[in-house]
Amino acid sequence: MEAASLPLTGKVALVTGSGQGIGRATALRLAQAGADLVINYRSNRANAEETLTSIETLGRRCIAIQADVSQEEDVTRMFATATQALGPITILINNAGTTRDKLILQMSLQDFEYVMNSNLRSTFLCTKAALRSMMKARWGRIVNVSSIAGLLAPAGQSNYAASKAAIIAFTMSTAREMASRNITANVVAPGYIPTELTSTLTEAQRKFVLDATELGRAGTTEEIAAAISFLCSPDAGYITGQVLSIDGGSSMHL
Repeated sequence: MEAASLPLTGKVALVTGSGQGIGRATALRLAQAGADLVINYRSNRANAEETLTSIETLGRRCIAIQADVSQEEDVTRMFATATQALGPITILINNAGTTRDKLILQMSLQDFEYVMNSNLRSTFLCTKAALRSMMKARWGRIVNVSSIAGLLAPAGQSNYAASKAAIIAFTMSTAREMASRNITANVVAPGYIPTELTSTLTEAQRKFVLDATELGRAGTTEEIAAAISFLCSPDAGYITGQVLSIDGGSSMHL
């Protein structure tokens, strides 16, 4: 397909935590749709450069920027560097996140705050930074990666579930505030997707999750990326403030 016919040609997208997992799959999918990419990573430069190489192979412009997106100074630097190199960012995927699973009585304040900062504070900081260029362009797409944990609130994940539920509410507020500027904000809430983040699950935990999944299988990073790419496309211009659960039916009985 010619680059000019691709739906995201001329757009610049930033995907946080895009060195691996859902972030990498999403960056590749957006590049396949014609977007130029900003790859963000916190510590694993080798993974980020592998993603960058794959995107450049597709003929897209791409840079990789190290930044802890829970820190305002890092976010400010990242957006300034990205804008100077590629142009204004009008597609933002807030994907970076982490877990520190423990029962509430065993969870320290540091455990709670670390997850809230990594998952929720980063979403706020990056969204605020991206909105400036989106408002100027009077066009933007924001997709925030939540989780079915934000809907189902499993035991042992109070910090993670709280952060992911808060991302949903934050996204809806963003959608309301930005609708008049032709900026949409939506959420994808993945179910069980084998990634580095879920690699610590025991076999018993995996079985429990899969038994609760109507389709009886895990999802793939590519399936999440496909949904995110759609929400960034012109075809999704009338969709905002929505939560798309991609979980094999796990949350259908809510």
